[in-house]
Amino acid sequence: MADRHITLSQPFAERAKTASHPLTRYLFRLMDLKASNLCLSADVNTARELLTLADRVGPSIVVLKTHYDLISGWDYNPQTGTGAKLAALARKHGFLIFEDRKFVDIGKTVQMQYTAGTARIIEWAHITNANIDAGKDMVRAMAEAAAKWKERINYEVRTSVTVGTPVSDQFDESEEQAQAQAQQQLQSQSRQQQQQQQQQSQRDDKGEPQRLDAQEEQHQKDDQDVDGRKGSIVSVTTVTQSFEPAHSPRLSKTNEEGDDAVFPGIEEAPVDRGLLLLAQMSSKGCLMTKNYTQACVEAAREHKDFVMGFVSQEALNSAPDDTFIHMTPGCKLPPPGEEENGPVEGDGLGQQYNTPDKLINVCGTDIVIVGRGITGAGDPPSEAERYRRKAWKAYLARLA
Repeated sequence: MADRHITLSQPFAERAKTASHPLTRYLFRLMDLKASNLCLSADVNTARELLTLADRVGPSIVVLKTHYDLISGWDYNPQTGTGAKLAALARKHGFLIFEDRKFVDIGKTVQMQYTAGTARIIEWAHITNANIDAGKDMVRAMAEAAAKWKERINYEVRTSVTVGTPVSDQFDESEEQAQAQAQQQLQSQSRQQQQQQQQQSQRDDKGEPQRLDAQEEQHQKDDQDVDGRKGSIVSVTTVTQSFEPAHSPRLSKTNEEGDDAVFPGIEEAPVDRGLLLLAQMSSKGCLMTKNYTQACVEAAREHKDFVMGFVSQEALNSAPDDTFIHMTPGCKLPPPGEEENGPVEGDGLGQQYNTPDKLINVCGTDIVIVGRGITGAGDPPSEAERYRRKAWKAYLARLA
């Protein structure tokens, strides 16, 4: 790590006052409240596993990282689906949802991938990320899409449907109209009696009704359609729609019990959406060069209202007014009882691991991302607590 930036000596509560992005300010406050700088990478196989894990480990984390396309049985329903249920758990336990999508494509494509499609990631994920190999214009495109989405969801469409038999006070009718209808009904009854008498007089010698010619039959039919019938209102269905301000930032709503629960001590997360730029990776042989990483920093500075910070292996804040947050994967602790800062082996597939102390104290990251170290444990909640304590201890040591 290069020169020590001022943010490395500032408590999260202090950084919450100066961060440029609303969601970053909220996240720093949440970290301070929960005494946690832990992100869980919830790479499990099914939606049921994901929701169960999020509910059990939620109290220890401040960010839940997902890969929705890994999940079998993901329900895309915006009100009752997996994303909506995750959002309810995030409110209940106090964490943000980070969809690790790693967008990389032309601007128009990433706009559609982010805001539309089956998953509609922007609806339920507070944070997502991008690889800017496609160019910095992609970041601008995503920022514009997020801004348009936020502008649109500030108002919600309220739909009201009523079905029922109308009563008299639902209509503004005068007495003259009521009298006219009564008179019309009497006239109709009189015509029906005249028609019956006419039919009796039009029988042949054997008492059978005589066949009318086509013109006369149609004439009588027309008279009956006009004068012989009276329409009646059985029921009325009324559908009304109106745009109303959406005062609450809550988007994904469910009918589940406890959906209204909010983590005590802090309000719901703001409606703003945030982007992390994938500036560095923890995999062996990563091809992300220093020039690429610097381009990420430049893009972040150009879009401070949308870019929260970086997924990186070190702190990248260097300019005096840089207030970005850093999240780092590849975090793992040795088994309990072993030297906590000892060497940690990789997974044999290119992943390289470091301890929370090294990543936070030496490399300067803010949030450590832990996956299999927690998900593969016999007791994930207990192991999550062990990681939370170690990561928070490293943060306090950095401040000292």
